[in-house]
Amino acid sequence: MTIEYIDSLPHAETAVRELATEPSLALDCEAAGFHRYTDRLCLVQVSTPSGRDLIFDPLQVELGPLLRPLLEDPERTLFMHGGDYDLRLLDRDLGVNPRGVFDTQVAASLLGLRALGLAALLKEHFQVKLSKKYQRADWAVRPLEQGMLDYAASDTRYLHGLADILDRQLQDVGREPWAQEEFRLMEEIRWTQDEPVAPVTRVKGARKLEARVVARLREALAWRDQIARDQDRAPFRVAPDTVLVEVALSPPRNTGELAGLRGMNPRVARAHGDDLLERMSMVDGLKPEELRGYPRGGRGGPGRPPPEVEEVAERLKQV
Repeated sequence: MTIEYIDSLPHAETAVRELATEPSLALDCEAAGFHRYTDRLCLVQVSTPSGRDLIFDPLQVELGPLLRPLLEDPERTLFMHGGDYDLRLLDRDLGVNPRGVFDTQVAASLLGLRALGLAALLKEHFQVKLSKKYQRADWAVRPLEQGMLDYAASDTRYLHGLADILDRQLQDVGREPWAQEEFRLMEEIRWTQDEPVAPVTRVKGARKLEARVVARLREALAWRDQIARDQDRAPFRVAPDTVLVEVALSPPRNTGELAGLRGMNPRVARAHGDDLLERMSMVDGLKPEELRGYPRGGRGGPGRPPPEVEEVAERLKQV
């Protein structure tokens, strides 16, 4: 199948004019959060009822003004699958808030289906087996391999047919109004900034560490975050948590020892190790009363909820 890769403004303008005549579109997005420091929007995939597959490149073209009228038209149905996070990215990066949403994952859940993933649903209804080769691909890299484009297009190529099947089933069991209610709620989804969380609370086992070790770990996490931000890399690709915990427990004496730690990238150690060792030395020079240990209240917020709230939460888990 031919895929239209759209990475120029004239091409995008022409494509949007043509898509404006379609009564429905299938929509999906790809982001680069697994490889990059920020999970910025990297691709917007669109498929038509006639089988036309288009991939817009938001890293090359300012898509917000172009796609807003197209995707925000309530008279046009937009088929998505698990579109919750895609809707947040479209809001944050393009300022676009789609209307006419029909989410096939939501439809499958309301039908009581056990397998809600797109791959499972396509295999069941169309005997299509989706490739997993590019699940962890870096969508911010350019140029994109043809296989990556094929993988991205497969997320929208079958949504029209799948939605038709699920919609008929919803009507058969009288749950189509339920689905419509959920779809309208999805249209109100917006990007919201998460509450700040103390990074040390994300590290497994950090709660059990003594105050000075926690203070070293906090500095090591800040060191990693700065490198990741500067290089636009996911933090765990700079150094895994396990290495930083080892450094915090027993700080290396020099960059050579740091580079020799299992899991540490020697190049990162040589280029940035001196800064990390200076941070460890600074913590070791603090008096006990100057140390900040593990945050009270767990994740840096308020303490545990009241017993009656915990009881309700436990009962909900059981249900």
